[in-house]
Amino acid sequence: MIRWLRPFARAVTYTRWLHLFVAVVWPAMWLFIDEAWWAPAGAAVVLGLSGLIPAMRTVEGFQARLLLLGRRDGEAPVIVTGPARTWGDRGRTVLWLETRLLLGAVVSQLTFQLPLITLDLVRAALGGRPDSGGWLPVTGHHWWYAALAPVPLLLLPAVVLAGGELITRVALRLLGPSPAERLAALEERTEQLLERNRIARELHDSIGHALTVAVVQAGAARAAGDPEFTGRALAAIEDTGRAALEDLERVLGVLREEERPVSGRPTLVDAGRLLESARASGAEVDAELSGPLETVPGPVSREGYRMLQESLTNVLRHAGSVPVRVRVAADDARLLLEVRNPLPGEIPGPGRGSGVRGSGLRGIRERAALLGGRARTGPDGPDWQVHVELPVG
Repeated sequence: MIRWLRPFARAVTYTRWLHLFVAVVWPAMWLFIDEAWWAPAGAAVVLGLSGLIPAMRTVEGFQARLLLLGRRDGEAPVIVTGPARTWGDRGRTVLWLETRLLLGAVVSQLTFQLPLITLDLVRAALGGRPDSGGWLPVTGHHWWYAALAPVPLLLLPAVVLAGGELITRVALRLLGPSPAERLAALEERTEQLLERNRIARELHDSIGHALTVAVVQAGAARAAGDPEFTGRALAAIEDTGRAALEDLERVLGVLREEERPVSGRPTLVDAGRLLESARASGAEVDAELSGPLETVPGPVSREGYRMLQESLTNVLRHAGSVPVRVRVAADDARLLLEVRNPLPGEIPGPGRGSGVRGSGLRGIRERAALLGGRARTGPDGPDWQVHVELPVG
C-alpha cells in the first residue's frame, strides 16, 4: 500500500499535473470570448502555427524540463532547450503542442468531472436531485449509489499519475534531441574524453619524469657521499620539480576554465631542458638536434616533446645512468625522433629491467598514431630504441 502512495509524495507528480492544466489556458481564454465550437478549434490552429517559430521549442523545452523531469533534469540533456534548427524540429514542436493541448484538455476535464460524478451519486443515494452538470448523468434514487460514490475519487489519482507519465514520455520523444543534435552531443563528448586522455598523458609524462629524476638523483647523492655532488643533485631535483609544478598548474588551469586556450605547453624548441635534466641525473646524453624545429607545427612539436620526455624517463627509470643517443631531425615532410640506449644486459653493473613495463611506451605509440605517424619501441641489436616518425605537412 505504501508503494502505491509513494508517487504522491513526490513534487514532480503535481508539477506534471500543473503542466497539463497550463496547456488549456490558451483555449480557455478563447472560450471566454465566444463559446462556439470554432473558439477552441481556432486556439488549436494558432497554437500549432506558433510551433513553427524556432524560439517556441526553447520555451517548451525549459517548461518541460522544469515541470516534467524534476530531479532528473540535471542528469542528462534528454529534453532540448535550444531553438528549432530544422523543419523536422519545428514539425515535432507543432505535434508536441497539439498533443499537449489534447491530453491537457482530457486530464483537466476529468479532474473536474470525477468529483462532480461522486457528488451526484451521493445526492441520488440520499434522495436528492443530481444537478451538478457532470458528464455521466445519474438518474433515479438508489441506496447502492453510495457504494459507487468513492469510485470516481479513486480514479482521480490514477488519472493524475497516468496523465503525468504519458505527457512526460511524449515530451522525451518530441522535445528530445534530434539525430543531428545527438551526433553533435556525441562529438562534443568525444572531444571531452580525448582532452581528458591528453591531460592524463601530460600529467603522466611530466610528473613521472620529475619523480624519476628526483629518485635517481637522491639515490646517486646518497651513494656518492660527496657534498659537492649532493648540491648538484639537489639543484637538479629543484629545477625538475619546479618545471613539473609549472606543468601541473597549467593543466589544472585548463581543467578549471573550459574556454581557456591551451597555451604555454613546451615544444621541441625547449628540448634542451630535458637533455640537461637527464645529464644532471647521471645519463651520458649524446644529442643531435637538426632542422628547423621552430617551424614544426605546434601539435606535432608539443607531442614530440612529450615523447622525448617519456623516452628519457624510461631510460632513467629502467636502465639508470647509461649512455643515451638522442636524435631529433626535422624537415619539410617529417619529424624524426630517436632515442637509443644499451640494454641492461649489456651494461656493466646491475641492470634495472628491460623498460617494457608501464603505459609510457604505449602512450608514445598512441600519440604517434593520432598524429598520423608511427612509432617503434623495443630491442634493436644491443640497444633499446624508441623510433618515432611524424608527418609535419
